[in-house]
Order: sequence, then structure tokens, then C-alpha cells
Amino acid sequence: MIQEATIALWRNHEKLLSLGSIQQAALTWKIARNAVIDALRRYENTEELPEGHDEVAEDHSLIQELHEQIERLEEPDRTIVRMQLDGYSYEEIGIALEMTEKNVSVRLVRAKEKLRKKMLDNR
Repeated sequence: MIQEATIALWRNHEKLLSLGSIQQAALTWKIARNAVIDALRRYENTEELPEGHDEVAEDHSLIQELHEQIERLEEPDRTIVRMQLDGYSYEEIGIALEMTEKNVSVRLVRAKEKLRKKMLDNR
């Protein structure tokens, strides 16, 4: 799965190089995560599972749970978290949602804390 993620990142290297460091980090995470999810889907219907599949499956279920919890956030917190995960800067989020960068930052910290508590409560 590491190879799959590395190949996916290589295929997108030009796009990554054209972005700022924060957007690069967010897009790198997104590309790698999607590559692992795609690889898991390919292995779902086979008996041969990759080594370490249990840990990857657990990570996959945690990611699924996190996305479900994000969907339960109220607006605009849900949109702020989604945009941040998609690599938008605080400035870009603020412009899109007509709020200050400081307000975006505060709301994001609070939303992450809510998500952290919900994820811990479900464990």
C-alpha cells in the first residue's frame, strides 16, 4: 500500500510542486489516503490480504468514523474542517465564508476539539 500511495503521489508531483507548503501537505495526505482506500477496496473481494492488513483496516475504519463525525458538525464548522482538509488556507476559508482568518482559526480549533472528544468517547 505504501507503493500504491507513492505512485499516486508521483503521478501528482507537478501539481504538488505548484502549491504552497500547507496545501502540499494537505494534498499529499489526501492522495495517499485515497490510494490506500482504493487498494483496500481491491483486496476486499480476495482471500489474499496484504501484510499488515489489520492495521490498515483499523486505520480505514478510524478515517471513516472521523468523516462521519465531521458530517455531524454544525455549519460553518463542518465546512471549515472540510476546506482545511482539502488544503485551503485560513485566508481562503475566511474569504469563502466571509469571516476573518482569526475567526477561522478559532472555529477550527474548537471543531477539532469537538471531533477529538467524540472520537475518544466512541472508543
